Amino acid sequence: MTFVQLIECRTSRLDEMNRLMDRWVEQTKGKRTATHSVVAKDRADASHIVEIVEFPSYEDAMRNSGLPETDRIFQEMVALCDEEPTFTDLDVVRDEQLNAATARRFFELAPGQGDAPPLNDVFVEGYHDHDPANAQDVIGLDAVRREVEVWRGGFDFSFTVEDQLAQGDRVCTRWTWRGHHKGEFLGIPPTGKDVTMTGTTIHRCTPDGKIAEGWWQYDRLGLMQQLGALDPLEL
Repeated sequence: MTFVQLIECRTSRLDEMNRLMDRWVEQTKGKRTATHSVVAKDRADASHIVEIVEFPSYEDAMRNSGLPETDRIFQEMVALCDEEPTFTDLDVVRDEQLNAATARRFFELAPGQGDAPPLNDVFVEGYHDHDPANAQDVIGLDAVRREVEVWRGGFDFSFTVEDQLAQGDRVCTRWTWRGHHKGEFLGIPPTGKDVTMTGTTIHRCTPDGKIAEGWWQYDRLGLMQQLGALDPLEL
């Protein structure tokens, strides 16, 4: 279970504390178990500093605390504080990346039969899609729906999300696509073949949680080969 530690203190020497943390990061390379750290300053009280440190588990946090470098830096940190820091230990019971959930929603909605769903709860109206397989970028929600309908017309398909990483307003999704070629696709008559391809998509999300832009990389050449659409000289 992911474990988070909140460290609160009061200090007017934040710059010195930041340099201290930089030194700890350098000295504990290859040894520390902390995976994420955020230092924040209270808007209502500039001397109130909160550090949020994430660990894979409570046990990992204890191993991190046991490092001699951690103890030494902590003692120096205390000297920079106006009063003794306080600690709050938290077991994470829910950790949801909301932008990642929106991206997953698209991969769930795209498969299906017939007309594409509205998708306006997933994309902004002026969504901008970068797909190297298209001669021009696709812009606008209606254009996205038409793209989805092309794929729906050619295949019964599904996406499997293999990995997903979210940072800031970006979500990177590594996926596997599996389809049954049931209808004409880009001029290729239905073959009845079961085909597979892999790819990666990066989505940029707006502050209200909708997708504004997307960049696609996927094995379209491999798909065409599986459909028998490539001349041997093209392989």
